[in-house]
Amino acid sequence: MLFKQSLFQSVLDRLDSEEEPAEEEEAAHRIRGLNVSFAATVLGGETPDAHRPDEAYRDNLGDTIIPPEPEPESAPQEPEPPTMPEYLSRTSREEIAAELAITLEHTREALQEKRRSFAKANHPDSVAALFREQATTRMTLANQLIDEAIRRLRQ
Repeated sequence: MLFKQSLFQSVLDRLDSEEEPAEEEEAAHRIRGLNVSFAATVLGGETPDAHRPDEAYRDNLGDTIIPPEPEPESAPQEPEPPTMPEYLSRTSREEIAAELAITLEHTREALQEKRRSFAKANHPDSVAALFREQATTRMTLANQLIDEAIRRLRQ
């Protein structure tokens, strides 16, 4: 304590007694035109929220922007139903076996690779909803054939 004052109080008293810098000295290190933030106000005192973000671009381009013409109203057209890919019509066990072309020489890794590539091309999630049943049938049969081939490898 100094002179029956706390250290904190003496610092406050000293700060109060010091002269504040003149505005001219303070203004020397500031950039003219910059306020507290860049987005505080815009011309006319309006807030930035009052303007659309693309207005600045339109202001710079001038009056040469021509709004797009509205499209003529027409009757809503129904989308064409999707066409079923030709391979989805092959749902017999023999056709899928021929497609997989599994032989006795295939290893377990080769069979698993065949399963992945077949699933990538035929998975039910990758076809239109109308054809998911056929795709599910194809995947089920392919998985059964590959599982049987893997069981034969173990024997």
